[in-house]
Amino acid sequence: MSRKTYLTTLAIAYSVLWIVCAIAPLHRSDWLLENVLTLIGIAVLVGTYRVFPLSRISYTALFVFLCLHTIGSHYTYAEVPYEEAARQWLGISINEIFGWERNNYDRLVHFGYGLLLAYPIREVFLRIASVRGFWGYFLPLDLTMSTSMLYELIEWGAAVMFGGELGAAFLGSQGDIWDAQKDMALASLGALIAMTVTACINVKYQRDFAREWADSFRVHGREPLGEVALAQMRGKLKL
Repeated sequence: MSRKTYLTTLAIAYSVLWIVCAIAPLHRSDWLLENVLTLIGIAVLVGTYRVFPLSRISYTALFVFLCLHTIGSHYTYAEVPYEEAARQWLGISINEIFGWERNNYDRLVHFGYGLLLAYPIREVFLRIASVRGFWGYFLPLDLTMSTSMLYELIEWGAAVMFGGELGAAFLGSQGDIWDAQKDMALASLGALIAMTVTACINVKYQRDFAREWADSFRVHGREPLGEVALAQMRGKLKL
């Protein structure tokens, strides 16, 4: 299958899912809030496709995450009926198997955020910032963690702004005062797993892995920055 056909298939599949989930969501106002960032992200992917196309791996990871998020926005994260579906179609109770006492679909998506988005972020760092070695694994992990924290702040701000049923549905904490910290921890764990797997693959197939890793810690500028660099710039301006 050609690259164009593959990406077209992903786009059509997601469009169908999005349209289906846009029909009669459980809470329309919450659905609208949940889809703001989704539409912005998709617009960025479409707008940068010609000038900065990502790999199939990255697009596939983004596709899976968007599908998980779209399903969550249809029901609200706290009310996705995975338990009922598992009982009906598989005859099992997922909550009983794992000993869960709450709906943990939101936890799954936060974990998926780190697991599925860390690699596309790594691809951006490698191809735009030209990072190498250790930084090619640490910076995607770091950005995933920081954006996860930023999203929790957005959730908190939205909950305070809108309040009531809409704020509670968007926040989706289900009464857990440590919900934000657990979500961030799971996103971080997902990203750590993704970068660890990527590093293991590169150790096996990348011949200069050790040299590149060592070079990434090499000091490239002997002069300190900060006030020294500022003094140098001021000196050039006076000249």
